[in-house]
Amino acid sequence: MGHSPDPDDAFMFYPIKYKKINLKGYEVEEIVKDIETLNKMAFEGNVDVTAISAHAYAYVSDRYDVLSSGASMGKGYGPVVVAKERIELSNKRVAIPGKWTTAALLSKIYLPKDVEYVEMRFDEIPEAVLRGEVDAGVLIHEGQLTYKKMGLVKIMDFGEVWYEETGLPLPLGLDVAKKEISKDWAEIWYNAVKYSLEHPKEALKHALGFARGLDESTTEKFVRMYVNDYTLDMGEEGEEALRKLYEKAYKSGALDFIPRFVVVKP
Repeated sequence: MGHSPDPDDAFMFYPIKYKKINLKGYEVEEIVKDIETLNKMAFEGNVDVTAISAHAYAYVSDRYDVLSSGASMGKGYGPVVVAKERIELSNKRVAIPGKWTTAALLSKIYLPKDVEYVEMRFDEIPEAVLRGEVDAGVLIHEGQLTYKKMGLVKIMDFGEVWYEETGLPLPLGLDVAKKEISKDWAEIWYNAVKYSLEHPKEALKHALGFARGLDESTTEKFVRMYVNDYTLDMGEEGEEALRKLYEKAYKSGALDFIPRFVVVKP
C-alpha cells in the first residue's frame, strides 16, 4: 500500500499502520514515496492500494478503481503557481512536480501553450525559482502555505480558477485499489479516514512525523485542507468534479482521451 510522505496521507494511514480498524485479514506493507514515484509504480502495477494523482489515474483506470474515501480535494484552493515577482508566463520556464501529477495537468489546461515545463521534485521547486533556474514554479503540498515566507508571490491558484469556473472541488489526489480488491478496500479506507477524523489528536501526532519542519499548527491546517468531508466520501459532487477535470483536460488538449472510471463505495 503506497502513500506519500505528506502529513495528510500519514494522518489517514495511521489507523491502518497501527491496526486500529479491521483490516479484513490483509497484511499491509507500507510504501512511502513521493506522489510522482507512486504514479509510476501504479503504471507498473507494483502497488495494490495507493495514493495516485488524478492525472496519472487516467492511464490506469482499467486496472484500478477509485475509492470513494481518501481523495484530496480542495474547494477554492489548490496548487499555486509562484514566481519572484508578478510576471507573464508566456514563453517562460515553469517547474512542475512531475509529468503525471495533477498539477502538471492543470498547468497544461490553464497556462499559456508556449510554456517550457521543467520536471523536478516538488520540494526542490521553491529554491529553483528563487535561484532563477526557472521563471516560475507550481507548488503542491505544504508549499501552498509557505511560499510567502520564502519571498515568492502568487501568479495563480489553480483551485481558485477551477472553483470560479465550475463551483466544484478540485480533485488532485485519489486513493485507488486494484479492481479485484477494491470493494474490501473501499470499506477499510472509509473506516481509516473516519477513525482519524474522530481521533484527530492521535492521528495528528503520527502525521507530525511527516511534517518536514512545519510547526504543529501549520501541519494541522494543511491536514485539514486535504482531509475533509470529500475525503471521507467524495459523493456525487466529487465524482462530477473528477469527470469535469477529465473533460476539461480533453477539450484543452492536455489529454487525448476521456477515461472511464468506477468509484467504489463501502
